[in-house]
Amino acid sequence: MAEIETLQELYVDELKDLWSANDQMAKALKKIVKQATNDKLKDMLQSSQDGIAKHTDVLKALIEGQDEKLKKEHCKGMEGLVTEALKHTVEEAPKSGPVLDAAIIAQYQRMTHYGITGFGTVAAFAKALKLDDDATKLEAAVKDMHQGDDLMSELAESAVNVEAVGA
Repeated sequence: MAEIETLQELYVDELKDLWSANDQMAKALKKIVKQATNDKLKDMLQSSQDGIAKHTDVLKALIEGQDEKLKKEHCKGMEGLVTEALKHTVEEAPKSGPVLDAAIIAQYQRMTHYGITGFGTVAAFAKALKLDDDATKLEAAVKDMHQGDDLMSELAESAVNVEAVGA
């Protein structure tokens, strides 16, 4: 995008960046889910793929709604998070199943928190721009991500971390 001068231009640029972030996280999770040993964790990671795809569809629709060319803006922030996630869960992963599962949850949550922050920010931009329908859709995505994050924390605290202590 050319030089950003308005909040509306920043809004669209951020939407495109989040699309890239979602795509990068989805690709990473395809590799990471294969490493998971806890069945519930595997299921949660696979269902999160559906949520990411749904949120990506929202982003694309919002970009088109701004009469913008439908293309991503490469997200270097998620690139770094994905590099770290793959390092800690695939390339240099712990040997123990429960410890590996704990590492997977930690990396998943880092990437998810990036998404929560990004979607929350663009929801605030949408509100300021009086794009109420956009804001509602973005806030719903943030709520979805918070729920997924909470479920992942619950799994970590009730099972995975407990099992990892004994591994």
